[in-house]
Amino acid sequence: MNQKVKIQKYHENKEYFREPLTYQNTLVLENDAEASILYGSHDRHLRLVRDAFHVHLVARHGLLKLEGEKEQVDTSKEVLNRLLEIVRSTGRLDSEDVEQAIIDAKCEAGDESVHTIDVFQRGLFIKPKTDGQSKYIEAIKKNDLVFCIGPAGTGKTYLAVAMALSCLKSGLIRRIVLARPAVEAGEKLGYLPGDIKAKVNPYLRPLYDAIADMMDVGHVKKYLETDIIEILPLAYMRGRTLNDSFIILDEAQNCTVKQMKTFLTRLGVKSKVVVTGDITQVDLPAGETSGLIDVQERLRDIKNISFIYLTKSDIIRHKLVQDIVDAYES
Repeated sequence: MNQKVKIQKYHENKEYFREPLTYQNTLVLENDAEASILYGSHDRHLRLVRDAFHVHLVARHGLLKLEGEKEQVDTSKEVLNRLLEIVRSTGRLDSEDVEQAIIDAKCEAGDESVHTIDVFQRGLFIKPKTDGQSKYIEAIKKNDLVFCIGPAGTGKTYLAVAMALSCLKSGLIRRIVLARPAVEAGEKLGYLPGDIKAKVNPYLRPLYDAIADMMDVGHVKKYLETDIIEILPLAYMRGRTLNDSFIILDEAQNCTVKQMKTFLTRLGVKSKVVVTGDITQVDLPAGETSGLIDVQERLRDIKNISFIYLTKSDIIRHKLVQDIVDAYES
């Protein structure tokens, strides 16, 4: 059996969502090779479109029939036509192209559940993967001060850094300040060997890693050298007022009440603050109250301050992380 016949046989009678639907539309394909690229390996691309818009798809004899609600069918066909343009101009199509076309179509349709974050890495768009993460992104957009509390692996820090970089890229802020408490050293970093960078680097490494995922090395180096991006221990925030800045305090469960107050009063004009932490992983000495636990009652009813609580259902790391969280909770 030649390749053309194989492709035709493979795509014939590929049907999704068996229930009868009313509105129909059809996409005409020029040849089997074009169809094969558009549909993707094992119809992966079609399944992405199907699941995004809840439409019924039937591929048969060079035609792709779409059935479902009129608005969803028309949007799906528009997405497929965009993808077909990519196929015809480049001769290839990646899953990332399909996902981005779906996101663009939803944004154009006013789907408020879609929050894509445009960062510095070319072609990279960060997007929330759970409802909780979507609410987190929306809260950052709408409020000047956001507290995000949840277990490890829920994207608290990563999404905050992505939003900071997006705001910097769009000119909404002029600098980014990332801070973390160095609890293990009691903030007395002078007793550790090396210069200040060597002393604090182990505590701040996760913040460097998040930025490195979203910017090329050249940009990272330039912005760090010019203090457009600052990464520093919490102890070095005292006495500063930060205007036109996006400020992130990570691992905030390890701040004392006094440190939290000191940090929050650094907020300047045209600035945003995001505070992240996991109140189940407090490393403070026995008897010391976590500032992140304390602040929930103190600031809960103040306007333009939002508290977002992520749960184990928002965990997006290795699937074992959720099992580990469950084990410790039990």
